[in-house]
Amino acid sequence: MAHVSHTKGDMTTHPDIHEMRARYARMVGGRDVALMDGPVFLLGLYCAASPWIVHYTTSQPPLATHNLIMGIAIGLLALGFTIMPERMYGLSWAMCALGAWMIISPWIVGTAPDTGVVVNSIVIGALAVVLGMLCAGVTTRSAARP
Repeated sequence: MAHVSHTKGDMTTHPDIHEMRARYARMVGGRDVALMDGPVFLLGLYCAASPWIVHYTTSQPPLATHNLIMGIAIGLLALGFTIMPERMYGLSWAMCALGAWMIISPWIVGTAPDTGVVVNSIVIGALAVVLGMLCAGVTTRSAARP
């Protein structure tokens, strides 16, 4: 077995330095989407809190619960994008699916939603679709780079 422990603080003599540098370059190079992690998380946070912000918790209890769950899901995707970017950015298209569902959900989950509820869900859904497409597009572009 090879002796790979180092007693000095110099990493240039580490046997895996080239592989480590290449992996670091891949990670940093693929972080173009890092600018979108924050807005995606804020969108999830707003989606979860929107029933109380727009005040439809009493008129639409199923939709309030639905938005809370969807907001948590969007927020967890954003945290995953931040914590494990190499694995999670493949799920950027899931943001688009969540956004499309948010657009149609007032009529499926809710009962006779009013204009404020519909507009709120459409805006959240449209933003989720746009952010999901941007994340997926940037991910595809950065994956194509050598």
